[in-house]
Amino acid sequence: MRTLRQLLSGEDIIQLAIRLGLLAFLIYWTFVLVRPFVPIVAWSVVLAVAFHPVFNGLAKLLGGRPKLAAAILTIVNLAIVIGPATWLGLGAVDGLREIAAQLSAGSLGVPSPPAPIKDWPLIGPQLYDLWDQASTNLRAVLREIAPYLKPLAATILGLAGNAGVGTLKFLLSVALAGFLFPYGPQLVAASRGFLSRVVPEQSEHFLELAGATIRGVSQGVIGVAIIQSLLAGIGLKLAGIPNAGLLAFAILLLSIVQIGAAVVLLPVIIWLWTAKDFTTALPLTVFLVIVGLLDNILKPLVMGRGLTTPALVILIGVVGGTLAHGILGLFIGPVILSVAWELTVAWINQDRSRLAQSAEQ
Repeated sequence: MRTLRQLLSGEDIIQLAIRLGLLAFLIYWTFVLVRPFVPIVAWSVVLAVAFHPVFNGLAKLLGGRPKLAAAILTIVNLAIVIGPATWLGLGAVDGLREIAAQLSAGSLGVPSPPAPIKDWPLIGPQLYDLWDQASTNLRAVLREIAPYLKPLAATILGLAGNAGVGTLKFLLSVALAGFLFPYGPQLVAASRGFLSRVVPEQSEHFLELAGATIRGVSQGVIGVAIIQSLLAGIGLKLAGIPNAGLLAFAILLLSIVQIGAAVVLLPVIIWLWTAKDFTTALPLTVFLVIVGLLDNILKPLVMGRGLTTPALVILIGVVGGTLAHGILGLFIGPVILSVAWELTVAWINQDRSRLAQSAEQ
């Protein structure tokens, strides 16, 4: 049997190499052109899957008019992104720029405790001493390492500068998700057809698992974190707390990685009682405590199943997504990585079950 080299002449081999090279170049160039839109499309698909139950209910309420339901849902989502989210986002950007300026000037420090803390009953003197020691020690440490922190200012300014691009990507993702809502059945059918070729026996199960994971993480983790950060940020803004947008962004991050908002809210509540009068501090404290406990109330309501994805996987998704795709990756990263984790675990468990059944037989 003759080989391919024997069947082809030297001229044919050269032409084949040129064609393969051109094909590889076109594929690479296509990937370069499409790559900036990958996170936008991915996030729009996540939004479409996460809001599909709401879309279905709204379409039925409107008498079976899916396009009108998609338009209304898209307008509501855009209003949320353009309104409170943009307001708090700009506050976070201002806070980052202020920190970058302090790093550049070497003046970054921790404020001293307010004097009224000493008068608090039971814990006042101890809390004042602890805060004062921490402030003094941290200020000394920061003064020593200030020259090494100055290069970090450029990175922080870069993150702040990318916030506008990230907001634009958010808007495009929400708008694209609106176009995807009416075509949900066709997208599900296409996904089922693709999975049936990759994993024929488990395609239906994997499709259901992927949808459940997307809804669980996007609604129960990211959705609750966004609601918490928005409510906390609005409360902090109204209370006149410095860097409210940046604190709200920190609450968003901590809530997504399952640490919780208490790390930020507890010092804020202490500051409220030292800097504000009783009639202002009390209602804001009640409000912030409710906001801090909100995830314990909302997660069981919005999640159809318990989240089995480890917090470490979500943390890696947050960090990796942010490094790869900026602010949009902060949300899309944990969703994609959670889906990959759940599908891999389900695949491994099914193979183990099949091997165990074969051993018993």
